[in-house]
Amino acid sequence: MVNKKFKFLEHTADVKFQAFGKTIEQVFVNSALAEKETICGKKKILSKIKKEIKVTGKDNESLLYNFLEQFLYLLDAEDFLLNKIKAIKIVNGKLKATCLGDSAKKYKFRNSVKAVTYNEMFVKKDKNPWISQVVLDV
Repeated sequence: MVNKKFKFLEHTADVKFQAFGKTIEQVFVNSALAEKETICGKKKILSKIKKEIKVTGKDNESLLYNFLEQFLYLLDAEDFLLNKIKAIKIVNGKLKATCLGDSAKKYKFRNSVKAVTYNEMFVKKDKNPWISQVVLDV
């Protein structure tokens, strides 16, 4: 299961996914990639713009929530569309990431994600891999 980055699950009205990783950082990266795929499908996004992201959270779920919400904010406020996360570090409820992407104006969107939700959200270590589950309001 660790080779798989994420999978989409059935949900009545919204988009639900689980992301996987050998480390908590990897599961956060794969969660962001699932969010990106929800927004723009499997389109190739260029890495022309670099963004530094810093978020905090009282637990892993709130940290993941704030991390994923940051990409929605950047898309809405700065027209930044994520391509990949170049570096990520999580220590004591603080996350710092270097992200690469492009101007969103150049791309067509598959879905409009309104918000990340806490509904059914979790981040946990399941035997060897880490796993997260997220529901996006579309």
